Amino acid sequence: MIVDFIAGGTGAETGEIRNRAALDAVTLQARALVNVETVSLETELLGERWRRPYGIAPMGMCDVVWPGADAALSAEAAARCMPHAVSTAASTPLEQTFADAGGNAWFQLYAGEDDALTFEFVSRARDAGYRMLLFTVDTPRHSRRTRDLENGFAVPFRWSPRTLADVLTHPRWALAMLQNGTPRPMNYETSPTCRAFARYESRGRSDWAFLDRLRAAWPGKLAIKGVHHPDDAKWMIAAGVDAIYVSNHGARQLDATRGSIDILTDLRNAVGNDTPLIFDSGIRSADDVVRAYVRGASFVMLGRPLLYALGAGGPRRLATMLDMLDEDIRSVMAQIGALRTADLPDRGGAC
Repeated sequence: MIVDFIAGGTGAETGEIRNRAALDAVTLQARALVNVETVSLETELLGERWRRPYGIAPMGMCDVVWPGADAALSAEAAARCMPHAVSTAASTPLEQTFADAGGNAWFQLYAGEDDALTFEFVSRARDAGYRMLLFTVDTPRHSRRTRDLENGFAVPFRWSPRTLADVLTHPRWALAMLQNGTPRPMNYETSPTCRAFARYESRGRSDWAFLDRLRAAWPGKLAIKGVHHPDDAKWMIAAGVDAIYVSNHGARQLDATRGSIDILTDLRNAVGNDTPLIFDSGIRSADDVVRAYVRGASFVMLGRPLLYALGAGGPRRLATMLDMLDEDIRSVMAQIGALRTADLPDRGGAC
């Protein structure tokens, strides 16, 4: 059930197939006789320099994958100087994650039915020292995720005969969970409101007036996550948003979504070269990271691959996976004659 929680999309999961097909259709143009001994992964975004061209996408309840998953992700963010985007539904309080990440953290905000709780999270993020807020707008209503329903998986985690049977067939994971306790959505648990996390809560009240209120309340950088339409992106920029986060939620919300990389191309054409575009959804490899930059991304975020690594063997496997990813990105950039991520937009081939 945990594999399905990570891998599953919504509906018939054709959106995930479309994400993959659209990325695979992006080709890269190899170049020869370019001195690429000094390929650099350093990338600048909104005035901050990161040692890698990617970060950790916001993911809720990561600790169900492996105990201490949030802490392991934060430790890598601190060690590798890359941003860890912290979900509202994280298994660790946002204050603790910011400290664990050495300040290399962004806070991802869901705006639910309770405005007081929403703006409490905003205040907590500001007081903790977060400099970037990611306001997610692509989940006005929670979609039906068939695999979770079939498995009886819920957040907060609930035991049933079916989930117990599943757990007992995975003793290593089960023992680790027993030793560490059942993960809980700790940003809600630590709120003075004592309001429980409701996975299927409506978030449909957010509108342009709410964005104006949020922009006025948040002093730092503001990105809007889950933007698909070029007109929406242009209006958001006019409303004072600092960056657009292009994402189709890994095809976990709308099964009939377009391929994520095609959405990125449309938005880059619409907003021009000056607006930062952050990108996720479907990234699985170094080739995919570079493909996103070729198509106009300013920064790339990874989600599922990091959880797969953690599930395969905890923090040690996560570190191994990230080491391999860094080396592979350098290799791909060298093949196409790019020394920096800023060189990548003109390295595309036939698409």
